Amino acid sequence: MLGLAVAGSAHAGGYRVALQGQKALAMGHTGVAMSESSEVVFFNPGAMTQLESDKDFTGGLTLLTGETLYQNKPTLVEEETDNPLGTPINGYYTQKMSDQMSWGLGIYTPYGNKVEWPTDWAGSHLVNFIELQAIYIQPTIGYQVNDSTSIGFGPALVLGSVEFNRNLSTSLTDAIGNRSNVTIKADNVTGWGFNLGVLHQLSDKTSLGFSYRSEVTIEARDEDADFADVPTALQSTFADGKFDADLPLPAELTIGIAYKYSDEMTLAFDFNRTYWDVYDELVIKFDNGITSVNPRNYQDANIFRFGLQYRYNDKWTLRGGIYFDESPVPNGYFAPETPRNDSIGYTAGATYRYSKNLEMDFSLLILTFDDEDNSYDFYEEGGFTIPFGGTYDSAANSIGFGLTYRY
Repeated sequence: MLGLAVAGSAHAGGYRVALQGQKALAMGHTGVAMSESSEVVFFNPGAMTQLESDKDFTGGLTLLTGETLYQNKPTLVEEETDNPLGTPINGYYTQKMSDQMSWGLGIYTPYGNKVEWPTDWAGSHLVNFIELQAIYIQPTIGYQVNDSTSIGFGPALVLGSVEFNRNLSTSLTDAIGNRSNVTIKADNVTGWGFNLGVLHQLSDKTSLGFSYRSEVTIEARDEDADFADVPTALQSTFADGKFDADLPLPAELTIGIAYKYSDEMTLAFDFNRTYWDVYDELVIKFDNGITSVNPRNYQDANIFRFGLQYRYNDKWTLRGGIYFDESPVPNGYFAPETPRNDSIGYTAGATYRYSKNLEMDFSLLILTFDDEDNSYDFYEEGGFTIPFGGTYDSAANSIGFGLTYRY
């Protein structure tokens, strides 16, 4: 009866949100083999020593919209998410300590968004509402090993929160017909990880980048579970209390190459592997003795990213890109809290150099998803397994703004 889920975003693989820098995003979210700004704290901390300026600050805000349409054609049921505007942020700072060493700090939000279905909709026994946030704080150090190779490392403190609501079953109500539901909420949960990067100059025109971001496990302990509209006979069983749960934020490996075709044009390619197999199940333990085990069986997934940068003149730099993002969700595990199918992202953007020190960055993303006719086959109620399936049609768009100040 208690098949809960803690995750949520229709914007990127699983519950990942790939919006960590305006310059990189405009180039198809490439960046592991480039050193354009202090965004490298996220994309490749090994590139920090390659920045031209002694001090570099980059900050950005992205306005994100997304929606998912669910249809069950045999039953003529049709529902649509009502997602509020998302506003992922990022801020990075780097400073040279010597010719060989730099340090930096990054604050960014690679996981998080809101998914809100209509209350008591057809899949309300799986999810009504979910909000997930994870803020990374990453102090970082970079070192120039030799003329061609530099490395960087940064530990990351992750501050997370989650709120989730769903109905307790497909039909359970109180005496006046209100659907019984549960809300779990965890604030200020934490975890630790790290970011490791290497940048190698193959030649004056070509650079090779490597970045590894470790897995982080967000541990919710003794957090609030609130039950509402429960029948009188079951109120002792479903009394408000506490719960424990773990949510993995998977490790990522990115390898990329950048080629300076001319003084004006740079081409980039990144390959990203996200190790989603750590999310095999979600286990929630309530202090009333109930344990909820929810199979997920996510699979490792790849992203292929292509980007182009063109310096039009001393004031304007133009960018464009495309990426192909595989879904980690296998057939039969397609739950509506992460209605996530394969996608293609089309990106564009520009930088306007206002002065010697100040740049203004812009990015645009149009994310298209394949229609997905799939189901979640592991919800159990009353001793029976009740699959929930249908066709999901998702879309997401974002526009981003940023500032880069260097001196």
